[in-house]
Amino acid sequence: MKHLKNILTGIGFLFVLASLIYAVQLQTEEPKTMEKEVGIEKNVADSYQITAIAIPSDLNFAGEPVPLEDPEIMERVDREFLVNTYWQSNAVLLMKRANKYFPIIEPILAKNGIPDDFKYLAVAESGLLDVPSPVGASGLWHFMKATGREYGLEVNANVDERYHVRKSTQAACEYLNKWKERFGTWTLTAAAYNAGPAGIQKYMGIQKVDDYYDLLLGQETGRYVFRILAIKEILSHPKKYGFELEQEDLYEMVPTFTVEVDTVVKSWADFAKLYEINYKILKRHNPWLREPHLNNASRKKYVIEIPKKGYYSVAK
Repeated sequence: MKHLKNILTGIGFLFVLASLIYAVQLQTEEPKTMEKEVGIEKNVADSYQITAIAIPSDLNFAGEPVPLEDPEIMERVDREFLVNTYWQSNAVLLMKRANKYFPIIEPILAKNGIPDDFKYLAVAESGLLDVPSPVGASGLWHFMKATGREYGLEVNANVDERYHVRKSTQAACEYLNKWKERFGTWTLTAAAYNAGPAGIQKYMGIQKVDDYYDLLLGQETGRYVFRILAIKEILSHPKKYGFELEQEDLYEMVPTFTVEVDTVVKSWADFAKLYEINYKILKRHNPWLREPHLNNASRKKYVIEIPKKGYYSVAK
């Protein structure tokens, strides 16, 4: 009897011990579960939604309407609106850079009779960055070397005016006006800027059509005008597409004054020090200077932009 009592006491003790262990485990696991749930709630915004995008019914490029009644055209427009709206980081960067460069580009387009919409072509070409394309097109307008030279830009190892915002914009205007006369519409002219006039003429001849929206083109040129349309709409009406940027969020061009140079410059780094800046800052404002020196055997006159004092902190 005493032996049985000891057994029952042992079983009871084990039961109590098991209950205590379970309780401790429950206490340590519950907070983790709750933390996980709270974390999920914190990381998901109730107001954030992914939706289809309403395409403006009056969509146009340079005043030329887009045939949205064509379902194939509508799908291509819709693709570019979705890609460029929901690639939010890129769209924000384009808005920031546009505030910096559009004030330079817009008056040059206007002076040459080029529709304002073509500033968005520069955005589509380069993202408003001085980064060469895989085939070697350079500057904000992505000129190839031969084309740049054809339209009056100096392009060599020492100086490359494809990177000169004002001069390259002027060259782009001359290019666009020339091919607008040939093609008749600004839309085809924009396509020719991307594919080359010869390419567009070839496709028009083979397919026997004379409208961009009727042409079957390669992937890049086939999307090109539609991408410009989407960029134009999003950058023109950012809040409509969910972008909330204040003026202080945008990039601005640092004010400059100009200095004329018509001699050899042995060191742009030494030249920069004369104006209390460094080589990096000098190149930032004059990216068309491609080497650390200027040969200038012909004694050509160059205009160098120097930032006004107080905008950069330069170590002495």
